[in-house]
Amino acid sequence: MEDAHFALESWADAEKAAEMAAYHKAERRYLGVSVPAIEDMVALWRGQLDVPGRVELARGLWDSEIHEARIAAAKLLTQARLRPDDAAWELIASWVPQFDAWAIADHAAKAGSKRLQAEPARLDEVAEWVRSDHMWTRRAAFVFTLPWTKQRNPKPEDEAVRDEVLGWAAQLAEDRDWFIQKAIAWWLRELSKKDPARAQAWLTEHGERLKPFARKEASKYL
Repeated sequence: MEDAHFALESWADAEKAAEMAAYHKAERRYLGVSVPAIEDMVALWRGQLDVPGRVELARGLWDSEIHEARIAAAKLLTQARLRPDDAAWELIASWVPQFDAWAIADHAAKAGSKRLQAEPARLDEVAEWVRSDHMWTRRAAFVFTLPWTKQRNPKPEDEAVRDEVLGWAAQLAEDRDWFIQKAIAWWLRELSKKDPARAQAWLTEHGERLKPFARKEASKYL
């Protein structure tokens, strides 16, 4: 943990850190380290640690409350093959209620989506997020499940997931929060590239309940 923090600190750039703090607006420490530099560090750490070690390092990095450390934590667990992965999923899911800005949330979502693809039964837990009072948790339900919009030849069980997530979108179509509207539109827009009929059917039935900008974004490729 100390070595990881030292590595991140060694790349600190005060000017970039100030710019990032102003841009992201979340109250935490910023170092001004670029994502490619973080990825290089993570690749080194991943090669030195077994899965339990990666999970524990990710836990420590996240708990540091440093912007770049949280991104590193998410990237450390972003792997298609990660066995055993129950502890990794539990850690990632524990981060969701702490989301407070899109950048860290989206990096964590990439890690989470890998674990969902590895074990789709975990979608039962994600389904509960839709009813959360925490906006970022509701949004995560869509961002974590984006891989199901991208399959060219989905199996019946994948199509069932698409229908389930579209059901969540129907539940939240009248949620006026910009980030929720954007997330629903994002999911539908991506789905429309591979499954236009499903996306169009949802918009025909529920589209008028979305804000105009979201409806336009969702139908961009239709």
